[in-house]
Amino acid sequence: MNLPDPPPLFRQPSPAERPWWWRLEDSAGNEVELSGPAAEEYGGRRFASQADAESWIGETWSALAEEGVAAVTLFDVDREVYGPMSLSA
Repeated sequence: MNLPDPPPLFRQPSPAERPWWWRLEDSAGNEVELSGPAAEEYGGRRFASQADAESWIGETWSALAEEGVAAVTLFDVDREVYGPMSLSA
């Protein structure tokens, strides 16, 4: 029995729906994997537009820095848009 796809409210958006994302990096440029509550709150976030992604990083950069993120790089699907951008004050 085939069931219909779940409505968008109940499933994660696809990369086509939310193509913008930040790669979180340490001071050496390696990708940072957050753990615990920080992973749930900040990890794997995707955005519908560049403006949404930039607004989010503007609101969360200091909390990310406290979690050991030294820099971020913005991507549109798999295309690097800019970065790394330092999160130091």
